[in-house]
Amino acid sequence: MLMEGGRAAAARNVSSIQMLSVQPDTKPKGCAGCNRKIKDRYLLKALDKYWHEDCLKCACCDCRLGEVGSTLYTKANLILCRRDYLRLFGVTGNCAACSKLIPAFEMVMRAKDNVYHLDCFACQLCNQRFCVGDKFFLKNNMILCQTDYEEGLMKEGYAPQVR
Repeated sequence: MLMEGGRAAAARNVSSIQMLSVQPDTKPKGCAGCNRKIKDRYLLKALDKYWHEDCLKCACCDCRLGEVGSTLYTKANLILCRRDYLRLFGVTGNCAACSKLIPAFEMVMRAKDNVYHLDCFACQLCNQRFCVGDKFFLKNNMILCQTDYEEGLMKEGYAPQVR
């Protein structure tokens, strides 16, 4: 099983954030956000520029990007946190089990080309939820637990192969 967040093709819009200690014997760097000298003990480096910790913020929610992770997202001249980037520019789709919309920022489960809400990723016959590491089977585009899969094979006259 593979759990992942969102489905946006964001890789080309992602930049890393580095927190650096300011060395006392170096010339203060200018902040890309406010254009003032950075005299703090720490500064952030992102997008090949230097920032005060308070100046590198998401354009939508104003969260301090250095506090929410080590990446930021850019698009349309905006600097964004992951959640807002996916909310604004991510790809939405429908759950293969319930057919309801899955927002781009929501965590999902994938099986081959199918995408599922976390709550919908369960055996479609007995509704048993799967945990990480559980075996599941795809048959005719249905997710099945091992018991229901083997019972279906028996009804079809096939004996499951044990490995």
